[in-house]
Amino acid sequence: MTSAVSEQKTYDPVSVSPLSFWAATAEEREESFRVLRRERPISWHPPLEGSLMPPQQDGIWAVVRHEDILRVSKDWETFTSAEGVQQEEVPDEILEAAESFLGMDPPRHTRLRKLVSAAFTPRQVAKIEEQIKNQARTIVDELLDAGDCDLVSQVSKRLPMWTIYEMMGLPVADREAAAHAADGMVSWADEDVAAGREPGTVLNESLVTLLSKGLEFAEFRRANPAEDLMTNLVQAEVDGHRLSDEEIGAFFVLLSVAGNDTTRNTISLTAKAFTDFPDQKALLLEDFDGRIKTATEEFVRWASPVMTFRRTVTKDVELHGRHLSAGDWVVMFYSSGNRDESVFADPNRFDITRNPNPHVGFGGGGPHFCMGNMLAKTQLRALFGELLHRVPGLQVGEPTYLTGNFVRGVKSLPCTIR
Repeated sequence: MTSAVSEQKTYDPVSVSPLSFWAATAEEREESFRVLRRERPISWHPPLEGSLMPPQQDGIWAVVRHEDILRVSKDWETFTSAEGVQQEEVPDEILEAAESFLGMDPPRHTRLRKLVSAAFTPRQVAKIEEQIKNQARTIVDELLDAGDCDLVSQVSKRLPMWTIYEMMGLPVADREAAAHAADGMVSWADEDVAAGREPGTVLNESLVTLLSKGLEFAEFRRANPAEDLMTNLVQAEVDGHRLSDEEIGAFFVLLSVAGNDTTRNTISLTAKAFTDFPDQKALLLEDFDGRIKTATEEFVRWASPVMTFRRTVTKDVELHGRHLSAGDWVVMFYSSGNRDESVFADPNRFDITRNPNPHVGFGGGGPHFCMGNMLAKTQLRALFGELLHRVPGLQVGEPTYLTGNFVRGVKSLPCTIR
């Protein structure tokens, strides 16, 4: 048995580990994923490059098929999140402070998620939806005034940042610094973002900034409550439990990162898709209200803004004939799952009428399915309602991408307004 397991742990000839793989285009990466899906759906690879610390693992298992991503996502007892969800080796204290309930399993995950959910009262949700509509309208007003510009800085990054920090109640003066720190949490390996600094320095500075702002603001809201999400968080109580300072700080970090980067990049990549597939823009404009709900799911599938998440195997298990040992790392490649031809017809076509659309853009189900998915969809619906109707001649050029294996980040996207 030992020799069989050893033979199975031969590095795959199609390597997904180098940073050069992640510096390639999504279309180029898809060529490799297609081979793996067809021939070796569970494959063994060297540790992904870009780690802050020397790898403690000798490799990772790549999970590239849609059905297997669902299995790993839902079976938290075999594939745990509690030992981290990213591919890089990072210190335990950073994991605890940065991943909030992403890096937990039930029952702790369930308790914390209930507490956070309790803060999203019906009144708060209704207020958020109205805020998003107003924010989208103002952003497009200012885009029309600006004319040709970089869509990321003028549009894509503004709505998520505005929405998240407005709903939290964070003072306006603190928002830009918080959003900049959120960027650093997912882009510390990119040379342009690091700007000569060590990656670990970028990550640590970003985390300290977000934690400090979150903890200071939580303390302020305890003494000065208002009608915002932070007030609800510090007051939320479920079964006699309240959120600790550490839990609130970690959730502020998670909300800042997940709420800013994922929706921002989906906006940018959808704008590019409408330029590349003008027939789909025309189709949506024909019946926006009737088609936008289905279209929004395709926006998320197409963009796949979160490309990977990791789990750790808790006990020996077989997956497609491969022996995975307790302690092994398993990486789900959402980008690949969302192009799985066994699930999606013509997967490399942007199709706003695609239905059903069981994408894994918000995770593959299970306890870690994204609790902010409705918020993201509301932002996409509101913004593209404004953009398509009021700037129908909007065209974008070629994106400049972030280099990394976690978020499919768009650093810049030139646009013209006709």
